[in-house]
Amino acid sequence: MKPIGLIAGGGQFPLLFAKKASEKGYKVCAAAYIKEASREIEKYVAEIEWLHLGQVGRLLKFFKKNGVTESVMLGSVKKTKIFTDIKPDFKAIAFIATKGNTHDDSILTSFADLLEKEGIIIKPSTSLLPELISPKGCWTKRKPDNSEQRDIEIGWKIAREIGKLDIGQCVVISNGTVLAVEAIDGTDETIKRGASLTDKGAVVVKFSKPQQDLRFDLPSAGAETIRIMAQYGASVLVLEAGKSITFDRDKMIFLADAHKISIIAINDHDYSVKD
Repeated sequence: MKPIGLIAGGGQFPLLFAKKASEKGYKVCAAAYIKEASREIEKYVAEIEWLHLGQVGRLLKFFKKNGVTESVMLGSVKKTKIFTDIKPDFKAIAFIATKGNTHDDSILTSFADLLEKEGIIIKPSTSLLPELISPKGCWTKRKPDNSEQRDIEIGWKIAREIGKLDIGQCVVISNGTVLAVEAIDGTDETIKRGASLTDKGAVVVKFSKPQQDLRFDLPSAGAETIRIMAQYGASVLVLEAGKSITFDRDKMIFLADAHKISIIAINDHDYSVKD
C-alpha cells in the first residue's frame, strides 16, 4: 500500500480524510496533535504518532520511518494554543527564528516549504474529498431578503479586505453595521459576539483569503455553525463557492430550513469585485 501522511488537528475533517484514504487503499500515517485531534482517528489509520505543537523533528522522523512522501494538513488548531501549549524542538525553534511574522498563511506556507525540502509534498486539503467543496447557489428554502442582500454585499467586501490582512475569515453584519470580525477566537465565538448585539437578525459572511493556499484547510462550516446561528439569532450564512468546505451539508440545510436561516454560496463574480 502507498503511504500517505496526515497532519491532524481537531474537527471531523482529519477523520473523514483518514477513512476515505483507507477505503482507497492508502496506508494512512497520522501525525496527530495532542489535545486537538480526536482519539477516534486511531480507528482509520495504519500508523499514528501523537505530538505536541512544535515537535517538528519528531513529525519528520515519523513520516520518513514510514516512507511518507506526500501528506495533507487537516483540522483545526486553537490559535490560543500557540501561546499556551507549544513544545518547540530544535527544528521548530530554527524554523520560527527565520519567520518575520506569525500570520496563519505565512507560517503554514513556510512549514509546507520546510517539509518539501525534507522530501514531503503537501497536497491540497480536498484532494480525496472534493464533495466537501461548497457549490454555488442558495441551498435553503428561504432566500435573503433585500435588507440582507445589502448586508451581504457590504460584508462580502469587508471580509475580502480583512482576508488580505490575514486577520480572519468571518464577518458578522446587520443593517449595514459590522458587529464582529473574526480574530484569534475563531468563527463560532465571532458569531456569538456579533449576533448577540442585535435582535434584528445578522448576516454571517465567511470567505477564503484572497491569498488562500489551497493546500491548507479552506474556510469551513457545518451543522454546529447553524446551531450557533439559530441560538444567537443570525439569519443568513454566506460562504464562498468553490473555496470553502461544508460538513454535514444535508443536516446543515435541514437545520437552516427549520430555523428559517438562509445559506448561500457566492463568488467574486456576483459583486464584480476584484482583488
